[in-house]
Amino acid sequence: MSISIPIAETVDSPTIRNAKRGQWLTVGHGLLEGSGALWAARGAASVALLSFGLDSFIEVLSAGIVLWRLASIGQTHRLVLSERAGLRLVGVCFLALSVDIAYESIKAVIGREGPHETALGILVAALSIVLMPVLGRAKRKWADEVGSAALWADARQTDFCAYLAGITLLGLVLNTLFHWWWADPVAALVMAPMIAWEGVQALRGHACGCCACSV
Repeated sequence: MSISIPIAETVDSPTIRNAKRGQWLTVGHGLLEGSGALWAARGAASVALLSFGLDSFIEVLSAGIVLWRLASIGQTHRLVLSERAGLRLVGVCFLALSVDIAYESIKAVIGREGPHETALGILVAALSIVLMPVLGRAKRKWADEVGSAALWADARQTDFCAYLAGITLLGLVLNTLFHWWWADPVAALVMAPMIAWEGVQALRGHACGCCACSV
């Protein structure tokens, strides 16, 4: 998707600079969030944390595509083909992840494989629930100011991350408080169709707003 940017916002306006900083924050947070979630998942054997962590890295790729777009204002016509290929890669990754999540979740339920308690996993998910809505609102504000469909759609990705964090946290807390071993794999199983839908949207060119049609 080509970004529609008003003439006043075409080079180095404060809004564009803030939007770029927001995307870099998304990338940095996603890398830390994903690494923390995967580390916690390894120690706790949590399917939900594993799913959340892998999804974070895919969202870093999506945010990177938008950042590339913002950094290339004025020459976007040169990037459309590459962005479409990148977005398709994001879509394929989401779909592959959803299939793997569904498989691992069902296997865990059948085998009654519950996770161990993990304070780190709960902390990572809780921090994401706090930060992601704030960042999502900021992105929507910047998107409105510069007329960017890419930023607006990426804000939806940020909100989506918060939803996944909430589902992950719920499963971990239920397991910790009530020892409901099944809560973690069921939470992951709930994520699977949501992540698959994001994959379909990415393949259609809607997930991060980088291709398909103008605003």
